[in-house]
This record gives sequence, C-alpha cells and structure tokens, in this order.
Amino acid sequence: MKWLRFRRDGREGFGRLEDHEVLVHDGDLFGTPRPTGERLDASAIEWLMPCQPRTMVGLWNNFQALADKNGWARPAEPLYFLKPPGSWTAHGAAIPVPRAEIGRIAYEGELALVIGRRAQRVAVEDAAAHIFGYSCANDVTAIELLNRDPSFPQWTRAKGFDGFGVVGPVIETDLDLSQAQLRTRVGGRERQNYPLADMIFKPAELVSRISQDLTLEPGDVILCGTSVGVLPMKPGSLVEVEIDGIGLLANQFG
Repeated sequence: MKWLRFRRDGREGFGRLEDHEVLVHDGDLFGTPRPTGERLDASAIEWLMPCQPRTMVGLWNNFQALADKNGWARPAEPLYFLKPPGSWTAHGAAIPVPRAEIGRIAYEGELALVIGRRAQRVAVEDAAAHIFGYSCANDVTAIELLNRDPSFPQWTRAKGFDGFGVVGPVIETDLDLSQAQLRTRVGGRERQNYPLADMIFKPAELVSRISQDLTLEPGDVILCGTSVGVLPMKPGSLVEVEIDGIGLLANQFG
C-alpha cells in the first residue's frame, strides 16, 4: 500500500493512494488507521512529507559500486550522519539555492526507509518488523563545503541547509528490494540508475545497528545512501528520483 500526507484547504491529513485518488484516513498511520470514506483527487492536494520524523539518519558509503569506483574500503559498520528538521522537504516543494560562496550543490538519489515501531537495540532478525515501508529521497549536499576546513569535516552543515532532506511522495509498505532500480534524472537527463540490491548494509541490518546507538521512533527516516552518478546541479533544474514500486519524487532546485 502507498501512504501519503497532504494539505488541502488549510487542512492536513493522511491517506492511501489508489488509482490517482487519496482514500482519506484518520487515527494513527503507524497504529490502526481508519478509512473515513472521503476520496480526494491526488492532483488537487499539496503533498507533504509522507511521515513526520523525529530523526533523519543518512548513510555514507553504503553501495558497493560507489565504493569500488572511489577505492573506498567496505565499512565495518554503518557510517552515518543526521539531517536537521529544517532540511526536511516534501515532493513538489522547491529546494532553495544557498548563497554562491557555499559552492556546488549535488543531488543524491536514495532509498528512504520509514520506521513503524519503536526500535531500541533490536536484534537484526527482529528489525524488519520495525520497518513500516519505503520512500524516495534526495539527500542534497553542499559538496565543496563538506571538506573545506581540513580540520573539521562539515557533515551537518553540508547536508543540513533548508530543503536538503527531500522525502516522498509516498511510503510503500510492500517493496521487493532485490528487484528495484533507482533512477535520478536532472533536467530530464538520466544521471543515476542503480540496483538497490547493491546495498552493503541492508535495511534490517541498518535498523538493528543504528538502534544500538539511537532509539528510533515511528516516522523516523533512514536514508540508505547513494551510488554512482552524483553530480552538481544548476539552479533551475528539475530533479526527479524514481524507484520501481514506489513512485516519482520531483523537486525544482531554486
């Protein structure tokens, strides 16, 4: 099932996407959502982020093809950072362009996993039960800023500008990661096309390992990392991240 959050006529809500219609629900998305019987045309809503995280975790060096290309060693444990709430952005929203001295800005098409049950030090064999579903993401990055000061890599700042944590449009609860491809297009030109099966740490292992450090709550998001094809983007570019079985996340940069 595909779940989303929306705003219409000043009202926020959530529902299930079915044949270009939103079947509105109430209650708790991660508990027992109840259909209200109301249906909305999906073209008539403002898309919101499909969940309301408390924490957004981002992975670095989690795809084998990218590690091989860059000569990176396979990590012994997940290498991650946090993206601040001010960066979180929905499908269809503009990604603000930072001031010029920040330097080049890159897209990173990624798979996002959404936590559905509280996860605190869970075993890997139990971790899948804590995953509600999956979404598309764009982990936007100020690539020149990241290592500008050799004494202090600026992960939080480089990853945390307004609009740099894009997730949506829906959460798909049933996804075959062994078959799904991710494609990123910039201005209509394909820049990334990679299999999600190439992930070094798979979703259940990510949830288990990260939950040893951080308690993950329903709605929290883990960005699973990116693969080859990351490049800077120009202001005015339309960036689209598409994942088989989930859908298409689209945002204008600037």
